[in-house]
Amino acid sequence: MGQLFVTIVLLLVLFAEPSRAESQLERGRYLVETVAACGNCHTPKGPNGPLTDKKLAGGDIIKHADFMAATANITPDPETGIGKWTDRQIFAAVREGQRPDGSLIGPAMPSRSYRSLADEDVEAIVAYLRSVPPIYNPITVKSHYDEPLPASWGPPVGRVAAPPKEDRVAYGAYLAGPLARCMDCHTERRPGEPARFGAGGKPFYGPWGISVSANLTPDQTSGLGDWSDAEIERAIRTGVARDGHKLFPPMPFAAYQNLAADDMAALIAYLRSLPAVE
Repeated sequence: MGQLFVTIVLLLVLFAEPSRAESQLERGRYLVETVAACGNCHTPKGPNGPLTDKKLAGGDIIKHADFMAATANITPDPETGIGKWTDRQIFAAVREGQRPDGSLIGPAMPSRSYRSLADEDVEAIVAYLRSVPPIYNPITVKSHYDEPLPASWGPPVGRVAAPPKEDRVAYGAYLAGPLARCMDCHTERRPGEPARFGAGGKPFYGPWGISVSANLTPDQTSGLGDWSDAEIERAIRTGVARDGHKLFPPMPFAAYQNLAADDMAALIAYLRSLPAVE
C-alpha cells in the first residue's frame, strides 16, 4: 500500500501541468491595456468612442483649467510615433517624462507618478509598445500650458522595485499610485492648501461636460465607508455607482473591467486603509 501511494504521488508530480510564469510581453500588455489604461489618453476618440484603427496613435485633446494637451503617438511608427526611439529613450519618456531631444513631457502625462514605477514594469511597457502595429498619425495640434513647465520632474530616478504582492495593502498602494494613478486624479491640490489625499474634488473637462473625481477615502458620509467591497468593485469595473447612477469619464472603466481579481482585492484593501477625509 505504501509503495502504491508513493507511485501515485510521483505520477501526479510528473504529469501535473506546470504553472507558467507571466512573460514580459504579457505583463506589458496587461499594464498598457488594463491597469495603466494608456489607450484612455493615447487612443483618439470619435463621436462613438475610441477609434480602434488608431489605437495608441495619439491625437486626443485633453483640456484642464490651466492647460490643453494633445496626446502623442506611442505606436512604433518611425515617422509620427516612437519607432526610431531606443528602448532606453522610451524608458526615460515613461519614467522621467523626458523626450529624446531633452524636452519635458507635460501634463496630462502623469510623469511625477510614473517616477515610482518599478523598473521591470517600465521595461514590460516598453516591450509591449514595441510589439503593437505602427500607425502613421501626425499630431498637428500643439500642447499649451498657462504656466511654463519646470526644467525636470525631479532628479534622475534610481532603481525602483515593486512591493511584494503578498503585502496586499502595499501592493494596492502601488496599483493606486504610479500604475493606475487613482490618487493623482482623486486628489485635488490647490496652492497654499494641504492636499486632501484621495478625497476627490478634482475637475475634468471633456465632451461629457465637467466631471469631478469622487472621494475614495473610507469617510462614512462622502466617501466609500458604507460601500461594500462588491460595490466598490462594480464601480471600478463598470462605472456604476452604489446608487446605480452612471459614472463619467475620464475613469477608464473599459480597461478596468479586465483587472485581475487579486489586483482588485489589493486595490480595495488599500482604499480601506486610507485615513477617512470628509
